[in-house]
Amino acid sequence: LLVKRKNLYQSCWHGAPGLLRYPEEPLPCFSLPAPPLSLSPCLEYWKIMALLYYPAFYYPLIACATVRHRAGYLLGCLLSWCHCVVHIWQKADCPQSPKIYRYYSLLSYLPVIFCLMVLSLWYPALLVRSFTQQEQPAHGLLPPPFPQSQDLLEPVELRFFYMWLLLGQDQWEGVPLGANLLACIAYLAFGSQVALLLLVAFIPNIQIIRAGMTKEITVLLVQFGLIPSENAGGIPGDMEKELATVKHYLWALEVCYVCSLVISCLLTFCMLMRSLVMHRMNLQSLYRGAVLDVFYHPHELRPSQQSLVCWMSFASFQTAFTCLGLLIQQIIFFICTVGFTFLVAIPLRSELLAPSGWEWAWNGPRTLELSVLLTNNIMTLYILTYLLFPINVLVGVLAGVWRMVISALYNAIHFCQLDISLLNRSCSPPPGYRTYCHYLKIEVSQSHPVMKAFCFLLLQLPSPEGQTVLKPTDVEEGIQLMQTKKVSPKVSKSKQSRARWCLAYTLLNNPSLLPLRKTVLADPTANGTQNSPAKP
Repeated sequence: LLVKRKNLYQSCWHGAPGLLRYPEEPLPCFSLPAPPLSLSPCLEYWKIMALLYYPAFYYPLIACATVRHRAGYLLGCLLSWCHCVVHIWQKADCPQSPKIYRYYSLLSYLPVIFCLMVLSLWYPALLVRSFTQQEQPAHGLLPPPFPQSQDLLEPVELRFFYMWLLLGQDQWEGVPLGANLLACIAYLAFGSQVALLLLVAFIPNIQIIRAGMTKEITVLLVQFGLIPSENAGGIPGDMEKELATVKHYLWALEVCYVCSLVISCLLTFCMLMRSLVMHRMNLQSLYRGAVLDVFYHPHELRPSQQSLVCWMSFASFQTAFTCLGLLIQQIIFFICTVGFTFLVAIPLRSELLAPSGWEWAWNGPRTLELSVLLTNNIMTLYILTYLLFPINVLVGVLAGVWRMVISALYNAIHFCQLDISLLNRSCSPPPGYRTYCHYLKIEVSQSHPVMKAFCFLLLQLPSPEGQTVLKPTDVEEGIQLMQTKKVSPKVSKSKQSRARWCLAYTLLNNPSLLPLRKTVLADPTANGTQNSPAKP
């Protein structure tokens, strides 16, 4: 096979198999300036190295937040400031580019600059909060309604309830970092670029056409009946009014395109935010063992072999579905806005669509219905019933078209959501939804919040005062699995003794943790080996 590739494709890295040669004119996002003559033999190597720009520069920027330390926050401040200043300085120095559109390079970097500006403000806020939280005593972390909480902190298990009271207030606290990154990558990195390509591919061209519209083209449009004119024959003459009408129609087409693109972007953003909320709810349900609330059929929450690479597969599917859904929504909404503008808005504004037409469309079926109701002769009623058959056929066709339109709109709007399957439950799940199911399984099995909190307490060193200090950011919202009721300020000894074993009881009897026991596993000696479950 390698010999055949070498013989058939001589231009593949000068005949060397296994490494593809980039074309002379690559994509604009991968284009590099012309190197000197001394570097021309290594041009392909430089292009491959350019693909590693984003992981090399942006992964440390994200990793600084996961450390949860002052040094990480300080490094994040420096990196975000440097990146933001460099990008702004570069685009201010060279705002125009010959690729696609003169301002395409500047517009394509606006989402990146916006994210860097957000990080430039977020990391200093985290750094300041780390200083202020350390200065506060441990009891300062407790909520105000519990003044006697220091006595309740003596059992280690009871601290979980107060951490849940702190962490459960924020609805976005339980969204994993991976899901947030996937949403940002899908929408900001790729969805915004697709929207920008759609914008610069249509708007500049339609503006050029509108500016170059002449009377000769207007006469041709009048003769075809596309433009209303007082000169019915389309004889060349004074066509200033018709020329202004053509330019107005082109401007309306431009407005329709921009409006449809804005609506598509907003809907895609809302659906991705809804996916994050649904992902958090699905994780909470699976933490409690409520499998049927998430999946259509009973499943074992064991990670399979497909789950090992599910994160990257889910990221790829989410990106592709977001871009394709944005394109489909743009086409549908553009057709709808153009139809409404040129069939309803412009005719009503120009008084080409008389109100009498709407009155006839409403009074016709109404008159037929009243004639049926006022009929006293039974034979006449039977005759009218048979005559209603073609009318009902027409109504059925309209209802079918309306149903098709509603189904298409629903599928197009929810196309970017991988947490739901747009097919029937009896059908085989699509690849995107199957990948999301594997992603949920690996999240639940490897990052259960109760287990993480328990391991954190075991590994945490005691403070010099002899008391263990627990940070709110080290425990997730899964602590609510242990108790759903609020703890009263005055707790009896019996309630305290029951609360001491609350965590142990949860770890032993939680349905989502039962399949991970060594007694249930196929090989008890290998703690990370599980049987692959059935496909979702």
